[in-house]
Amino acid sequence: METMGTLRRTHYCGEVRLPDAGQEMVVAGSIAKCRDKGGIIFADLRDTSGILQMVFDDGTDREVFAKAQSLRSEYVVIAKGLLRERDAKTTKIATGDVELYVSELRILSTAETTPFEIRDEVTVKDELRLKYRYLDLRRDSLHQTLVLRSKICQIVRNYYCDNHFTEIETPILMKSTPEGARDYPVPSRVQPGRFYALPQSPQLYKQLLMLSGFDRYFQIARCFRDEDLRADRQPEFTQIDLEMSFVDENDIMTLNEGLLKKLWKDVLNVEIETPFIRMPWKEAMSRFGSDKPDTRFGLEIIDLSEAVRGTEFVPFKAALEAGGTVRCINCKGMADKLTRKNIDKLTNDAKAYGVKGLAYTRLTADAETSSFEKFLTAEEKAALRAAAGAETGDVLLVVADANWVKACTALGQIRLLVAKKYELIDESKFNFLWVTEFPLFEYSEEEGRWMAMHHPFTMPHAHCIDKLESDPGACTAIAYDIVLNGVELGGGSIRVNDPVLQQRMFKALGFTEERARECFGFLMDAYKYGAPPHGGMAYGLDRMVMLMLNRDSIRDVIAFPKVQNAGEIMSGCPDLVDPKQLEELNIVSTALTGGDHTEG
Repeated sequence: METMGTLRRTHYCGEVRLPDAGQEMVVAGSIAKCRDKGGIIFADLRDTSGILQMVFDDGTDREVFAKAQSLRSEYVVIAKGLLRERDAKTTKIATGDVELYVSELRILSTAETTPFEIRDEVTVKDELRLKYRYLDLRRDSLHQTLVLRSKICQIVRNYYCDNHFTEIETPILMKSTPEGARDYPVPSRVQPGRFYALPQSPQLYKQLLMLSGFDRYFQIARCFRDEDLRADRQPEFTQIDLEMSFVDENDIMTLNEGLLKKLWKDVLNVEIETPFIRMPWKEAMSRFGSDKPDTRFGLEIIDLSEAVRGTEFVPFKAALEAGGTVRCINCKGMADKLTRKNIDKLTNDAKAYGVKGLAYTRLTADAETSSFEKFLTAEEKAALRAAAGAETGDVLLVVADANWVKACTALGQIRLLVAKKYELIDESKFNFLWVTEFPLFEYSEEEGRWMAMHHPFTMPHAHCIDKLESDPGACTAIAYDIVLNGVELGGGSIRVNDPVLQQRMFKALGFTEERARECFGFLMDAYKYGAPPHGGMAYGLDRMVMLMLNRDSIRDVIAFPKVQNAGEIMSGCPDLVDPKQLEELNIVSTALTGGDHTEG
């Protein structure tokens, strides 16, 4: 193995171009590919900026040529040479007009044959890629994704700093609080039996910063939630977090539209139109069956309740008499594609969302088939089809349920499944919108009480404050989510800044005064000393990068992601720890002792 000696890198591989030809330079990196043509050797050198072809031939020093003959993929080298114009140019790489004619070569590190080829074109199982993540990160697509992620963070920092924000780091070890996802507890060694929690978000601290007079705060924050993984969810993730004083929701939304407009232009060279559509939660659920609607295609939900009101058809009648709804989506012109077999599959999908079934009508050119219209009168049948805008070639997919949210949610999922299966979505679009006016509370059957839909510090609309205790389900929040192509990109709210109103919020959520003080006493005390009106929001940075770069999973935009069981294949975490460490923390693990309880 050689050392660099006096050689020091002067240029990055991917940055040299034809105007640089004629310069002597030093480059360093790993061998991506080597080709010995007998008398002439070509070696592609890869560094963080790209690839540059190196050349060795009969005119090369014999010792240098011999070293070149020994080169293999992933060897780490540093080389000095003359940049010259290539005879055979290529557009496959950015440096395809030039090559480095090498005069000095040092092999800094050899490499064994890798478990898979370091090329984007090669299909590799995810488990193998993640086990050797450090090799996977050498692939250009993944490497450049992380480079772009860094650029996105820099743009975010500059934008907020230019708009009078102060970047402040909040604690990683904090107090565990209820009303959220499951915490990751961290035991204290110096205070036996007591625990910190890793932050699910900097929520409480950023509100306290507003009370501290900082006016505008932001942070690119690491957050942690012990919840099941999905394609767009990890146990640890990164938030772009912000809070502002002396603003209303319009100020916050307008400023953040400016950020997104700048990001899409600077990173993707895509112009996005502002202001974004603002859609109340109830409208989003009614039209799209989702609080994060994908508006890149139609198939909007249609309310048929009035068209069939008074019917004797039992499923419709029961739903309507219970105060529910009958709704459908009209799959225009899809009768030949949506066969009975396809509809049966969609029926099972609908049932998974809690409804009893999926009724249908298929209007093909040859025949009309329906699972329910024979139970309707001629007038009811005509009224239903008219309300649905049904024509020959259409398929109506109908749901009836006593709960309108459940009915819309089921149809919203069917809407997405149909659109994806039959390629109705324009993948080139970036459709942004704000969903606003969320319910303040949602009832938890498991808890047997009302829960905050966002968090307990969300400001209710003025017109429903009187209903906090008497009718929580009628209260709406000054809250807003930013949605892109059917994915929640971020969200926030105006916060409660009145200690009396905050006490009422805790009471509506079933907190005793003692419990509220135990969990949030420090915040309640802070309100006594003057709290400006304030609000904020947070983006999921991982989701943002995933959507910007059209990746299928946030694992593809995170350097070292976790897998389905919240573990990391490469390092083997989580893992057992030395019993001495547990002893120092006063912890007895039932997993190790076989007991039925954990003592602390």
